[in-house]
Amino acid sequence: MNPRSSFLLLYSARALRGFGDGFATIVLPVYLAKIGFDPAQIGLVAAAALLGTAILTLAIGLFAPRHDLRRLLIAGAILMIATGVAFPAFEEIGLLIAVAFFGTVNPSTGDIGVLIPIEHAALAQGAADHDRTRVFARYSLIGALSMAVGALAAAAPQLLTRIGMSELSALRTMFYAYAVLGVVSAAIYYCLPRGHVEHRSAAAPLNVSRGVVYKLAALFSVDAFAGGFVVQSLLAVWLFKRFDMSLAAASLFFFWSGALSAFSYPLAAMIARRIGLVNTMVFTHVPSSIFLIVAALSPNLTAALAFLLLRSALSQMDVPTRSSYVMAVVTPPERPAAASVTAVPRSLASSLSPALAGVLLGGPFLGAPLVICGALKILYDAALLFSFRHIKPPEENAA
Repeated sequence: MNPRSSFLLLYSARALRGFGDGFATIVLPVYLAKIGFDPAQIGLVAAAALLGTAILTLAIGLFAPRHDLRRLLIAGAILMIATGVAFPAFEEIGLLIAVAFFGTVNPSTGDIGVLIPIEHAALAQGAADHDRTRVFARYSLIGALSMAVGALAAAAPQLLTRIGMSELSALRTMFYAYAVLGVVSAAIYYCLPRGHVEHRSAAAPLNVSRGVVYKLAALFSVDAFAGGFVVQSLLAVWLFKRFDMSLAAASLFFFWSGALSAFSYPLAAMIARRIGLVNTMVFTHVPSSIFLIVAALSPNLTAALAFLLLRSALSQMDVPTRSSYVMAVVTPPERPAAASVTAVPRSLASSLSPALAGVLLGGPFLGAPLVICGALKILYDAALLFSFRHIKPPEENAA
């Protein structure tokens, strides 16, 4: 099987998982509120999900260089199935935190998830340097578009209630649909050839690139900690509490938000070819953070949504460029470990802030999580530009 065919399989699986995350991240807080959870408890569940993702991602990073990546992908899909079955089975806070910790529901958007680093390594193995950023842009585009469509599907419980199903049963049905998507994803991963996704090595997971990877991981963790204040589930809670927004209206907003993010990915690849990967990450990120802060201070729903949509058009341009940059500045045998090591601190850091954001959402200034997120992200961008503006990937050195 040639690399293009393998890319298509990986893109297809990413689309299915993105669709599932798209509706699950919106349905989850509604379901938790329906069974009696307050914003602080919802924040704890989101934090547990991100913390569990970090630990599982670290384990994958240690095992991936010496194991068949296809098997790891299938195992992740099986975990997705178990998550969809387990979430509607419990109503106790402790059990749901455990399901979130060991499960795959992603309360955020972007490139945080157990399977993301494995897919990144598989894509990088088949992509030439000059085409690598474009491959990651397509991957991110497909993921974001599928999440946007999934956000629209979050309105399905309201349709199910109209045909006689109770609201709680309708919400639980969405988790079962998530499990079905896991089944199909596992089947797609099974079709991947062992030769393409497997890269075994007796060397240490990280060697010559260790210093660069650790420095990137530290900076990415600051960005992720900031992002944890406005994970999509908590942004939905903010809209519900601040403006009394309906689930159907929220699903429509998150669709357009996801669509704008999606179409920014190929644009990011085009910009990166002109000004470089690091410059693209920074100079698109800063304006998006300013828009987020302004949205938090907006007096009405229309203004808030307008600034949030402007933010969405810019905030994710660093996703394909960041992934491409990490794969470019390490050696090929180090790629699985590098993808994991840079992802783990992101998940760990982002798992700390949702609980704090949940508490802040119960305070007098509901927009505090958005302001904190925007300010921290601007500081991260300044540090990234200062630290890595001179470390260029091969295609930029060649130019």
